[in-house]
Amino acid sequence: MTGSGESRVRTVNDTSPGRHMAAEVAEQPDVLAALVRARSDIAAVAETIAARPPRFALLAARGSSDHAALYAKYLVEVLLGLPTGLVSPSTTTLYHAEQDLTDVLLISVSQSGGSYDLLEVTQAARARGALTVAVTNTPSSPLQEAAELSVDVRAGTEHAVAATKTYTATLLALYLLVDAVRGGRAEHVADIGELAARTLAGAEEDVERAVERYRFADRILTTARGYSYATALEGALKLAETSYLPTRAYSGADLLHGPVAAVDAETAVLGITSAGRGGEAMRDVLAAVSERGADLLCVGSAARAVPSAALTVPVPESAEEVAPILEVLPMQRLALGLALARGVDPDQPRGLRKVTRTR
Repeated sequence: MTGSGESRVRTVNDTSPGRHMAAEVAEQPDVLAALVRARSDIAAVAETIAARPPRFALLAARGSSDHAALYAKYLVEVLLGLPTGLVSPSTTTLYHAEQDLTDVLLISVSQSGGSYDLLEVTQAARARGALTVAVTNTPSSPLQEAAELSVDVRAGTEHAVAATKTYTATLLALYLLVDAVRGGRAEHVADIGELAARTLAGAEEDVERAVERYRFADRILTTARGYSYATALEGALKLAETSYLPTRAYSGADLLHGPVAAVDAETAVLGITSAGRGGEAMRDVLAAVSERGADLLCVGSAARAVPSAALTVPVPESAEEVAPILEVLPMQRLALGLALARGVDPDQPRGLRKVTRTR
């Protein structure tokens, strides 16, 4: 397996498959630590939001950013106590619906800031009375210009098509924003760079074993609950777009409402389970898929507590609401390793481009 550790990244030459993704995965501890140091800019945006308390919040995003938006939905609902919804951009772009968004907070999340539909949604929401915030890795983007306020995730240029450092930096930026709105001082992420470095270093051998075990898998299912559901979704996307593996993601609760019937001994299940209420709620789910004969890989700070897991990838424990920033790191490494083991260059997935234009 190539590119599974920082030492290996240094040996990757300029033509090696996956070189960009490997390098950008390894950059994440530094990116996250730098973003925490720059939190004062995000806190200034939070002050404006707190001074204009919204009735409720909406989040608009696509792709990996949509998973980050789902994470933010949990943050806003749990930490701020505000009802929060995920926008369907087509209601604006295709159906031209005109909602009353007076005193509503709209957060548009886009790594590139170049998605036409998100730009249109943001412009329309601002015109209809919403307080609009763009969260993007491209400060000079059209989306940033369209929104009243903006947050720069500061991840730097990302060359790989598969989002890695921009995804985790977006998660952290959203957490810092919500935490600052509630008056927090980022205590739970003060050492997030160090925790990310420990996660990547500690997961190396476990991920290598997982690559060897699942390189010939026909289908994979990812599952989690609570904050970690975003990790299950993002992990499934990474596996599908880099390894071309048919992968589905389910909330643990939804999985038990029917899809578990399709789980059998030919199914690889990646369960995300970390310390906290979401991880506790996964116990029955993981027991159920194990009873169906699934080959179970558990990732997270509570992974070792699952006796039926064939493999585990432990992650350092953190506050539950910031665990997704760490949990996804081994999932990125797994996607990278599986792609390379299956003869695919994850830097050049077929049919994909870095910026997707939709309406």
